[in-house]
Amino acid sequence: MKTNPFVLSPAIPDEYFCDRQTESASLIKSFKNQENVVLISPRRVGKTGLIYHCFNQPEIHDNFITVSIDILHTTSFQEFVKELGAAVFNTVAKRSEKLAKLFVTTLRSLSGSFGIDPTTYMPTFDIKLGQINMPEYTLDEIFSYLEKADKPCIVAIDEFQQITKYQEKNIEALLRGCIQKLVNTHFVFAGSERRLMNEIFFFDKRPFFQSATLLQLDSIDLQIYTAFAVKQFLLAEKSIEPEAVAWAYQTFDGTTMYVHKLLHDCYADTQTGETCDTTAMQYAAEQLIQQNAKRLQELLAYVTEQQKEVLYAIAADKYVSRITSSDFVKRHHLKSASAVQSATKRLLDLDLITEQHKSYSVSDPLLRIWIVR
Repeated sequence: MKTNPFVLSPAIPDEYFCDRQTESASLIKSFKNQENVVLISPRRVGKTGLIYHCFNQPEIHDNFITVSIDILHTTSFQEFVKELGAAVFNTVAKRSEKLAKLFVTTLRSLSGSFGIDPTTYMPTFDIKLGQINMPEYTLDEIFSYLEKADKPCIVAIDEFQQITKYQEKNIEALLRGCIQKLVNTHFVFAGSERRLMNEIFFFDKRPFFQSATLLQLDSIDLQIYTAFAVKQFLLAEKSIEPEAVAWAYQTFDGTTMYVHKLLHDCYADTQTGETCDTTAMQYAAEQLIQQNAKRLQELLAYVTEQQKEVLYAIAADKYVSRITSSDFVKRHHLKSASAVQSATKRLLDLDLITEQHKSYSVSDPLLRIWIVR
């Protein structure tokens, strides 16, 4: 049975990794030069896949210890420290018995909380949130441990903008204070909420101001994506019409996750010797919309009626440059410019809409398509 080349997980084998040559070279160069990197992109265009791809290259894999965490689901600094501690333990400490024991002795604030594997008698990281009583001290100990590692460390923190939503104050200053003292450890701060990421790293009054090299990730070029898709189908003695790839790309705004999902499903449904056309691609899109309808419906459960009206108006226009203009307000029968402004702020906070170059759009193209329908 042949492997489906349109891999849906972030860990994509090199032979199935599409393009990103320029971005990969830039990221690897930053790693080798011991730079911190801020990686900003819309959600679902492949920033996590890019990080994994670069981590897996021999020049990085053989010479660095790489750690990756996603903090989108975290709601407190305490959770952040727990996720980081678990990732460091599983990635670094498990490399050897010596490193495992060093981890336990270095994290003195949690020394009484580690479990023991009954088979190997090695420590296990089964720390509960309530056991992290002083997260700032535990964080400092984790960084101290990374500094003692036998190779330089690279820590990738996905959805880094989440730290701005914690109830605790001064988290940015605390993190920046710890990080700027490190020599053996460098970071990738990846985020998909551009407004928040730009505020963290490019506002001169914020602690992380200009502390990392910027790398922005946009959609893969349509021609490159089409050539990749056509090649993968041909290798399996199938074919796909370039127009079908273009339809998927344009319908979903070039969002890698959705285009890749459609190609994945169409590849599976196209038999040897057959051709995938636009009709088949449209059928796969319908299936995708139906599969996600309930999730998208639940996404709007806590959005007020007034906020929904603004969201639906933005979805209808696709891109809105003058969101408080009388034309936009009247055309969509909205309450007032001030009401639109208030709803827009909340929708931005919820990441349901995004702003780029003073133009507003629905963050998730699948949500936009579902709303319009």
